[in-house]
Amino acid sequence: MMQADPGSRVAVLGASPKEERYSFKAVRMLKEHGFKPIPVHPAGHTVDGIQGVKSLSDINDSVDTLSMYIKASLSTLETEKILALKPRRVVFNPGAENADLAKVLEDAGIETIEACTLVLLQTGQF
Repeated sequence: MMQADPGSRVAVLGASPKEERYSFKAVRMLKEHGFKPIPVHPAGHTVDGIQGVKSLSDINDSVDTLSMYIKASLSTLETEKILALKPRRVVFNPGAENADLAKVLEDAGIETIEACTLVLLQTGQF
């Protein structure tokens, strides 16, 4: 697994403005580690002071990593948008695993891992 460079953009799909949610903590910790998180949620919430976008299709810049915090039934609906975004890799956080989507992404040349973004950041493996 190749690590992301600090300063690279990381889309957080399912980002919540609620501080107790893991997706909020991921946005905050990514920022603290020097990454540029992009919160993605249909409501377009501001998360930890960062203005979010409503859809992956609203992101116009290159994204190194997509960190998933939505369940499989929802992420499957995002397949085309993820393929169009062309992140280098997708992290399926606990509870967001989706083997079918992972296979589609791998077939398209996008690395996928099942891991916790928070743990990867804390252990220097992100």
